Amino acid sequence: MMPMIARQLLLAAALLALGVTPSAAQTRSAAIAVPALRASITVADEIVRVGDLVDNAGAAGSIAVYRAPDLGTTGTLPVAQVLNTLRSHQVIGVDTRDLKEITVTRLARTVESKEIEQQVARALENRHGLGRAGSISVTFDRDPGDIRLEATNSGALQPVAVRYEPRSTRFDVSFEIANDAGTAPTKLRFTGTAIETIEAAVLVRNVERGDLLKASDVVIERRPKAEVGTDAAVRDSTIGMQVRRQLRAGQALRVADLVKPDLVTRDQSVTLVYRTAGLYLTIRGKAMDGGAEGDVVSVMNLQSKRVISGVVTGRGEVSISVAAPQGVPAADASEPNSAPVKLSSVAPNAE
Repeated sequence: MMPMIARQLLLAAALLALGVTPSAAQTRSAAIAVPALRASITVADEIVRVGDLVDNAGAAGSIAVYRAPDLGTTGTLPVAQVLNTLRSHQVIGVDTRDLKEITVTRLARTVESKEIEQQVARALENRHGLGRAGSISVTFDRDPGDIRLEATNSGALQPVAVRYEPRSTRFDVSFEIANDAGTAPTKLRFTGTAIETIEAAVLVRNVERGDLLKASDVVIERRPKAEVGTDAAVRDSTIGMQVRRQLRAGQALRVADLVKPDLVTRDQSVTLVYRTAGLYLTIRGKAMDGGAEGDVVSVMNLQSKRVISGVVTGRGEVSISVAAPQGVPAADASEPNSAPVKLSSVAPNAE
C-alpha cells in the first residue's frame, strides 16, 4: 500500500508543479475530444460517413450516413438534419460551430471529349494506311461528351483492342484505366468513323476561268485526303495564280486547277526585245498567241510584218534571241567600251 500511495503523491506533486490539478487535466482532455461539425467536406466515393462530417468522431467515424452527390458535383446538408442523423447513431454532444449547412463535394476524374478523340486517333495512328494522329479526323457514333469517373481512376487511357476497316473507315477501340483502389480497371469503348485529312487551300468565293487569285480569296482548311487527292495546292503557291476553270466557293484547290497568269494575250500589242552581244533593241509587235512567263509564243514584227518566236519575259514583253554572226567575236564585257548599245528602232537584219 505504501508504494502505491507514494506514487499517487508524486503524481499530484508533479501536477501541482505544472499548475494543473487532476480535475483540470481531465477537463482539458475532455474539451479537446469534443466532436465538432465541419463546414465543408470532400469525399472520394459514393458514401458519406460520420467521420467525414465530424471532427473527433471516435469509433463512430466509419458509420455510413448519407449517399454522396454525383461525381464531380457539390451538395448541401442542413445541420439540423445532420444532428438528427448523428443522434440516431448515438453520436451526441456535437459542437455545431453555429453552422446552418454543410457542403459536400464528391471528387471525380473528368475525361474530356477532346482527350477521348485524341486518344482514339493515337490508337489508330499509322494503321491500315492512316497517317499520323494529328491528321486523323474522328467522328463518334454517339458523342461521348465529358466522362466522369471515380477519383481513384488515375491511370492513362490504355488501348487494349483496336479495330479499323479501311473500306468503311469504321473503328472500334476499347480502353482500360487503372484504379488506385486496387479494383478492376475501368473499361471504355468507342465506335465511329475515322479518316485521314490534309491541309488544303480552299476558295472563299466563286471564281471564273482566267481569274487571278488574291490572298483574300483562299483560306486553309483540313479536308479528307481522299477528297483532295495527292495534288492539293499549298495556299502560298496559289496567290497570284490564274484559274484554269470555273470553281465554286468551298472547293479545295488542286495544282492542276492553276496556271501561271498570262503575261501576254492573243492580239495584244507587245514589246519585242532583241538581245545579242553588245546590242539591246526594242520594237513593237503583235502577239499571235497568249502565254505565261517562260512560254514560247509567236509574235508579228509590225515593221517587217514577219512572224517570229520569242519567250515571254514580262507583262507585254517578249524576248528574241539573235545569234552573233559566224566568225565575229562577241564583245568582251570586261572591256570599258563594251557596254551594250540600246536602240529603239529596227536593226537592218532584225525579224
